[in-house]
Amino acid sequence: MNYKMPHRCPVCDQEMKISKLSCTHCPTKIEGEFSACKFCRLPAEQLVFMEAFIKCRGNIKEVEKELGISYPTVRSRLDSVIEALGYGAGKESEYEKSNSAEESLRRQEILEALERGEISAQEAALQMRKSSKD
Repeated sequence: MNYKMPHRCPVCDQEMKISKLSCTHCPTKIEGEFSACKFCRLPAEQLVFMEAFIKCRGNIKEVEKELGISYPTVRSRLDSVIEALGYGAGKESEYEKSNSAEESLRRQEILEALERGEISAQEAALQMRKSSKD
């Protein structure tokens, strides 16, 4: 049975290191200090989200459908993954620009749905307010 590798020590809560690798086919074993990738340290929920995000090629609307969650929830989960990977405020300027463009696109989609009669003016206003809070 395969278990997910722990990254924190269960005794002192410090970071664990990988010190031994073994082949699944032959008896080869390698000892040393090895590092795990950043994605390996993400909790299962964030890995599921990232898999869906990649499968949907980063299209937030498609991620909404794939996971059955709202647009603000997708954004929130994406933000938490970005933070978990160690990308803080100093590295978010391009990301923030992208978010501004996404918000503009989302507002345009709402207006187009209103124009086609798919949603009421009240619903459009509600969605616009929700969109601007995120």
